[in-house]
Formats: sequence, C-alpha cells, structure tokens
Amino acid sequence: MHRSGLTELEVVLAVVRRGGFRAAAQELGMSATAVSNAVAGLESRLQTRLFNRTTRSVALTDAGQRFVARVGPALQEIRQASEEIHSDNDDPAGTLRLNVPNNIGPLFLDNLLIAYMQRYPKMRVETVSEARMIDIVAEGYDAGIRLAESVPQDMVAVALTPDIRQLIVATPDHFTRYGIPQTPDDLLHHQGIGMRMSHGGLYRWELERRGEQYALAVPPRFATSDLFASIRAVKAGLGVGFLPELYIRQELESGELVSVLEDWTQPFAGLRLYYPGHRHVPPGLRAFVALVRERGIIPG
Repeated sequence: MHRSGLTELEVVLAVVRRGGFRAAAQELGMSATAVSNAVAGLESRLQTRLFNRTTRSVALTDAGQRFVARVGPALQEIRQASEEIHSDNDDPAGTLRLNVPNNIGPLFLDNLLIAYMQRYPKMRVETVSEARMIDIVAEGYDAGIRLAESVPQDMVAVALTPDIRQLIVATPDHFTRYGIPQTPDDLLHHQGIGMRMSHGGLYRWELERRGEQYALAVPPRFATSDLFASIRAVKAGLGVGFLPELYIRQELESGELVSVLEDWTQPFAGLRLYYPGHRHVPPGLRAFVALVRERGIIPG
C-alpha cells in the first residue's frame, strides 16, 4: 500500500473491514498494539469513542458509524490518487480490494483473479468473503460481488455468471430409500441439508411453479453456512439439498446426484461485479472490469 500519511484513518477502516484489531494488524503489517494505539489516539483527539470493545468482539459505536460513512469515501479517493501516481491505464499498479460473498472462492479465483494477476504483475488483490451486505465505499473496497437482486441501484453492475438455478438434489440411494418426492410437501418427509444464514436463521427453500410459491423449511439433519460442506453432505447421502446448479453440474451429469421437482425451481439473475459509477474509476479496477467483459460470464 502506498501510504497517504493518514495512517490512523486507514487503521480504523481496516478494523471495520476485518472485524477486529488483530486481523486488521495482519492486513496492515502492524502489531496489534500499534493498531490499538492508533485507534485510541484518534479517539482521544476526536474526544469520541469509535468502537465498543469486549474481549470477544469489536463493533462501531453510532458515532463511529457516522464517522466511517463520511471518512471512508474520502480516504478511498486519497488512496487511489496516491496509487495512480505509480500507475497508468496500460500497466496499473496498486491494490484491488474486493468484497465478495462466501463460497465464491474457487469459481471466482480460477476464472478471473489468477488471470488478472498474471496479466498485471504490479497489481495486488485483496478479497474479503462475508455474507452481510456492506457499503463498499465507506469500508474501503473498490468493488463488490453479490447477486443481482442485492446490488444497490446507484452502482454500475457487470454480469459475472448467467442466471442461477437452485436444484433439489440427493443421491440415487437416498431417493431409493425415502422415495421420490412428487410435491414440495413430500420433502417434509425427507431429511434435509440446511443453509445457515448470516443472521443465524435457516434458509427456507423458495420454490415456484406457475405463480404458486412455497417457502419450505425442510427438517435439517445437518445445517451449515458453508456451501461446499453442504455439497459434500448431500453427496455422502445425508439428505436432500437445495444447491446451485453451476456448482454440481459434474455430479448431475455423472448421475452421482439426481434432481427432482425441477418444474418448481426457477432461475434467477446471477452474480454481478458492482462498483460506484459516480466517481473516477482507478486504473486497477478499470483493468479488472475490462477483463471481466473480455472473458464474458463465467460458465454456468
């Protein structure tokens, strides 16, 4: 990172991004003590507490939230100006910071990030994976990735995947033992593999056919927030899962998994790369967007 001289502000935003002092220290290459001292020094000068701290968590105070919302965008502009001095459109240099959803790793890394870093050796990339929606500008990110329905309307959005379809799947042996469901209600007699949401609740399977809608709570034998753990559990025969087709295409083609009630599973708009459209786009992000457009959507 090319330092802007606003170290304390950069530390505060890093603590917000990483959710703690130790993780922020690792990102910034500082000691946890130095991070704590920087935050304490800024709080002292502002005469305002920015974070509530306990032994287990760090969270912004109301004043801290207002401060970050105002300072974050300004600091991002300063950081980009500093990096652009060392960069140009054909050979960008600096750091590309992306906020991405959980479970996108292998798909995204293999298809885009490796190619980007190979093409632009002066660029560094930082990704943070999380389920919650954030203000990418206030928290110091260049761009984010989310489902199209979640992208704020004031952002520029570029398609990363085709429409996504969630399928109801299990192993052939599971359906032999428990029967093939003919209606959504039949799924209530099966054990499910549930997806735990960021707010702690279980995701209810959203089904629709010819305008008739179901939000089904299949009894979970196993619940997790990790998509790949869900896939492994379904493949092990532990229950029925509701999984994105693009992650299990090979298993469906080989017959390892079987899909049922497909007339109840409708596609929806897929993943989008999004970024602010009201300010100058830095060369590193511009190059990444160009690569996305050049390669087209990630095959579903």
